Amino acid sequence: MNNINNSPNQRYAAIIGDIVNSRKIENRNEIQKRLKNLLDDINKKYHEYIASKFIITLGDEFQGLLKTPDKAIEIISYIEIGLLSVEVRFGIGIGAISTDINYENSSEVDGPAYHRAREMISRIECIEKQYTERISNVMISSTDDKHQSKNYCIDELLNSILSVCTALKSKWTERQKEIILTYLSNGQNQYKTANALSIGQSSVNKALKSAKYYTYKYAMETIEKYLSEFGRENYV
Repeated sequence: MNNINNSPNQRYAAIIGDIVNSRKIENRNEIQKRLKNLLDDINKKYHEYIASKFIITLGDEFQGLLKTPDKAIEIISYIEIGLLSVEVRFGIGIGAISTDINYENSSEVDGPAYHRAREMISRIECIEKQYTERISNVMISSTDDKHQSKNYCIDELLNSILSVCTALKSKWTERQKEIILTYLSNGQNQYKTANALSIGQSSVNKALKSAKYYTYKYAMETIEKYLSEFGRENYV
Protein backbone atom coordinates (compact mmCIF):
# COMPACT_ATOMS: atom_id res chain seq x y z
CA MET A 1 0.00 0.00 0.00
CA ASN A 2 1.49 3.36 -1.06
CA ASN A 3 -0.54 5.75 1.08
CA ILE A 4 -0.40 5.98 4.89
CA ASN A 5 -2.82 7.62 7.27
CA ASN A 6 -2.18 11.34 7.74
CA SER A 7 -3.10 12.73 11.14
CA PRO A 8 -3.86 16.49 10.97
CA ASN A 9 -2.44 16.98 14.48
CA GLN A 10 0.83 15.20 13.82
CA ARG A 11 4.00 17.23 13.35
CA TYR A 12 6.20 15.63 10.71
CA ALA A 13 9.82 16.45 9.85
CA ALA A 14 10.52 17.10 6.19
CA ILE A 15 14.16 17.02 5.09
CA ILE A 16 15.33 18.58 1.84
CA GLY A 17 18.95 18.24 0.76
CA ASP A 18 20.74 20.12 -2.00
CA ILE A 19 24.23 19.31 -3.32
CA VAL A 20 26.15 22.58 -3.67
CA ASN A 21 27.60 23.40 -7.11
CA SER A 22 26.88 19.86 -8.28
CA ARG A 23 27.45 20.72 -11.94
CA LYS A 24 31.06 21.59 -11.15
CA ILE A 25 31.77 18.23 -9.51
CA GLU A 26 34.09 16.23 -11.79
CA ASN A 27 32.81 12.81 -10.71
CA ARG A 28 29.17 13.92 -10.62
CA ASN A 29 27.82 10.58 -11.87
CA GLU A 30 29.72 8.71 -9.16
CA ILE A 31 28.41 11.09 -6.47
CA GLN A 32 24.82 10.63 -7.69
CA LYS A 33 25.20 6.85 -7.49
CA ARG A 34 26.65 7.15 -4.01
CA LEU A 35 23.77 9.42 -2.95
CA LYS A 36 21.18 7.00 -4.33
CA ASN A 37 22.79 4.12 -2.42
CA LEU A 38 22.85 6.21 0.76
CA LEU A 39 19.15 7.05 0.45
CA ASP A 40 18.31 3.39 -0.22
CA ASP A 41 20.25 2.47 2.94
CA ILE A 42 18.40 5.15 4.95
CA ASN A 43 15.00 3.93 3.72
CA LYS A 44 15.85 0.45 4.98
CA LYS A 45 17.68 1.39 8.20
CA TYR A 46 15.11 3.98 9.35
CA HIS A 47 12.01 2.35 7.85
CA GLU A 48 9.94 2.58 11.05
CA TYR A 49 10.57 6.36 11.34
CA ILE A 50 9.86 7.25 7.70
CA ALA A 51 6.48 8.53 6.54
CA SER A 52 7.58 8.97 2.92
CA LYS A 53 10.78 7.56 1.45
CA PHE A 54 13.91 9.57 0.75
CA ILE A 55 14.29 10.01 -3.00
CA ILE A 56 16.30 12.09 -5.46
CA THR A 57 13.94 14.71 -6.90
CA LEU A 58 15.77 17.13 -9.21
CA GLY A 59 19.07 15.41 -9.85
CA ASP A 60 20.91 17.62 -7.37
CA GLU A 61 18.21 17.59 -4.70
CA PHE A 62 16.67 14.91 -2.52
CA GLN A 63 13.97 14.79 0.13
CA GLY A 64 12.08 12.59 2.55
CA LEU A 65 9.51 12.80 5.32
CA LEU A 66 9.83 11.53 8.89
CA LYS A 67 6.92 10.75 11.19
CA THR A 68 8.58 12.82 13.95
CA PRO A 69 11.76 14.94 14.20
CA ASP A 70 13.54 12.36 16.38
CA LYS A 71 15.94 10.97 13.77
CA ALA A 72 16.40 14.07 11.56
CA ILE A 73 19.91 14.96 12.76
CA GLU A 74 21.06 11.34 12.75
CA ILE A 75 19.90 10.89 9.15
CA ILE A 76 21.54 14.13 8.02
CA SER A 77 24.79 13.07 9.69
CA TYR A 78 24.55 9.69 7.95
CA ILE A 79 24.29 11.42 4.56
CA GLU A 80 27.10 13.87 5.34
CA ILE A 81 29.40 11.05 6.38
CA GLY A 82 28.61 9.16 3.17
CA LEU A 83 29.27 12.28 1.07
CA LEU A 84 32.07 13.64 3.24
CA SER A 85 33.96 15.29 0.37
CA VAL A 86 30.80 16.91 -1.03
CA GLU A 87 29.14 20.07 0.30
CA VAL A 88 25.40 19.65 0.96
CA ARG A 89 22.75 22.06 2.24
CA PHE A 90 19.95 20.68 4.44
CA GLY A 91 16.62 22.23 5.35
CA ILE A 92 14.54 20.65 8.12
CA GLY A 93 10.90 21.68 8.32
CA ILE A 94 8.74 20.59 11.22
CA GLY A 95 4.97 20.84 10.87
CA ALA A 96 1.81 19.42 9.37
CA ILE A 97 1.24 17.75 6.00
CA SER A 98 -1.71 18.93 3.90
CA THR A 99 -1.89 16.15 1.30
CA ASP A 100 -2.21 12.40 1.33
CA ILE A 101 1.12 10.79 2.20
CA ASN A 102 2.52 8.55 -0.50
CA TYR A 103 5.12 6.36 1.18
CA GLU A 104 6.87 5.52 -2.08
CA ASN A 105 7.03 9.04 -3.55
CA SER A 106 7.69 12.03 -1.28
CA SER A 107 7.56 14.42 -4.25
CA GLU A 108 3.76 13.96 -4.19
CA VAL A 109 3.58 15.06 -0.54
CA ASP A 110 3.15 18.71 0.48
CA GLY A 111 2.34 20.91 3.44
CA PRO A 112 3.87 23.36 5.97
CA ALA A 113 6.65 20.92 6.92
CA TYR A 114 7.97 20.92 3.35
CA HIS A 115 7.41 24.66 2.92
CA ARG A 116 9.55 25.33 5.99
CA ALA A 117 12.29 22.95 4.85
CA ARG A 118 12.37 24.70 1.46
CA GLU A 119 12.50 28.08 3.18
CA MET A 120 15.55 26.93 5.16
CA ILE A 121 17.35 25.91 1.95
CA SER A 122 16.61 29.37 0.55
CA ARG A 123 17.79 31.03 3.75
CA ILE A 124 21.08 29.11 3.68
CA GLU A 125 21.65 30.17 0.06
CA CYS A 126 20.92 33.78 1.01
CA ILE A 127 23.28 33.67 4.00
CA GLU A 128 26.07 32.26 1.83
CA LYS A 129 25.91 35.41 -0.30
CA GLN A 130 26.21 37.75 2.70
CA TYR A 131 29.73 37.95 4.08
CA THR A 132 28.71 39.50 7.40
CA GLU A 133 26.33 36.74 8.47
CA ARG A 134 27.03 33.34 9.96
CA ILE A 135 27.44 30.37 7.66
CA SER A 136 25.51 27.15 8.15
CA ASN A 137 24.70 24.19 5.92
CA VAL A 138 21.84 22.87 8.10
CA MET A 139 18.86 24.89 9.35
CA ILE A 140 15.61 24.05 11.14
CA SER A 141 12.19 25.73 11.07
CA SER A 142 9.11 24.81 13.09
CA THR A 143 7.04 27.98 12.66
CA ASP A 144 6.21 30.58 10.02
CA ASP A 145 5.40 33.21 12.64
CA LYS A 146 8.17 35.05 14.51
CA HIS A 147 5.56 36.15 17.05
CA GLN A 148 5.27 32.53 18.20
CA SER A 149 8.16 33.38 20.47
CA LYS A 150 8.73 29.95 22.04
CA ASN A 151 9.12 27.98 18.80
CA TYR A 152 10.94 30.78 16.98
CA CYS A 153 13.46 31.23 19.79
CA ILE A 154 14.03 27.48 19.95
CA ASP A 155 14.64 27.40 16.19
CA GLU A 156 17.15 30.26 16.47
CA LEU A 157 18.97 28.53 19.32
CA LEU A 158 19.21 25.24 17.42
CA ASN A 159 20.32 27.02 14.25
CA SER A 160 23.03 28.85 16.18
CA ILE A 161 24.42 25.52 17.36
CA LEU A 162 24.23 24.14 13.82
CA SER A 163 26.12 27.20 12.59
CA VAL A 164 28.95 26.47 15.02
CA CYS A 165 28.99 22.83 13.84
CA THR A 166 29.30 24.01 10.24
CA ALA A 167 32.22 26.26 11.24
CA LEU A 168 33.97 23.30 12.83
CA LYS A 169 33.42 21.07 9.77
CA SER A 170 34.71 23.77 7.42
CA LYS A 171 38.15 23.52 9.06
CA TRP A 172 38.51 19.78 8.57
CA THR A 173 41.30 18.76 6.21
CA GLU A 174 40.83 15.95 3.69
CA ARG A 175 42.98 13.72 5.90
CA GLN A 176 40.89 14.52 8.97
CA LYS A 177 37.72 13.75 6.98
CA GLU A 178 39.19 10.41 5.95
CA ILE A 179 40.05 9.54 9.55
CA ILE A 180 36.62 10.65 10.84
CA LEU A 181 34.83 8.60 8.18
CA THR A 182 36.95 5.54 8.96
CA TYR A 183 36.44 6.10 12.70
CA LEU A 184 32.66 6.17 12.28
CA SER A 185 32.74 3.18 9.93
CA ASN A 186 34.61 1.20 12.58
CA GLY A 187 32.21 1.72 15.45
CA GLN A 188 34.04 4.81 16.75
CA ASN A 189 36.93 2.61 17.86
CA GLN A 190 40.31 4.33 17.58
CA TYR A 191 42.30 1.08 17.46
CA LYS A 192 40.20 -0.41 14.65
CA THR A 193 40.47 2.91 12.81
CA ALA A 194 44.23 2.92 13.16
CA ASN A 195 44.44 -0.64 11.89
CA ALA A 196 42.22 0.16 8.87
CA LEU A 197 44.41 3.13 7.93
CA SER A 198 47.73 1.47 8.86
CA ILE A 199 48.62 4.24 11.31
CA GLY A 200 49.06 4.42 15.08
CA GLN A 201 46.16 4.91 17.50
CA SER A 202 47.82 8.09 18.75
CA SER A 203 47.62 9.53 15.22
CA VAL A 204 43.88 8.83 15.12
CA ASN A 205 43.40 10.44 18.52
CA LYS A 206 45.45 13.49 17.50
CA ALA A 207 43.46 13.94 14.27
CA LEU A 208 40.11 13.73 16.07
CA LYS A 209 41.21 16.23 18.70
CA SER A 210 42.70 18.62 16.13
CA ALA A 211 39.43 18.52 14.19
CA LYS A 212 37.55 19.21 17.45
CA TYR A 213 35.42 16.25 16.46
CA TYR A 214 34.21 15.49 19.98
CA THR A 215 32.95 19.06 20.41
CA TYR A 216 31.12 18.74 17.09
CA LYS A 217 29.68 15.36 18.07
CA TYR A 218 28.45 16.65 21.45
CA ALA A 219 26.71 19.64 19.84
CA MET A 220 24.95 17.47 17.24
CA GLU A 221 23.88 14.95 19.87
CA THR A 222 22.44 17.78 21.99
CA ILE A 223 20.27 18.94 19.07
CA GLU A 224 19.23 15.36 18.37
CA LYS A 225 18.24 14.81 22.01
CA TYR A 226 16.18 17.99 22.04
CA LEU A 227 14.32 17.08 18.84
CA SER A 228 13.71 13.60 20.22
CA GLU A 229 12.07 15.06 23.33
CA PHE A 230 9.98 17.36 21.13
CA GLY A 231 8.92 14.37 19.06
CA ARG A 232 7.55 12.66 22.17
CA GLU A 233 5.70 15.83 23.12
CA ASN A 234 4.13 16.17 19.64
CA TYR A 235 6.10 19.25 18.57
CA VAL A 236 3.77 22.17 17.84
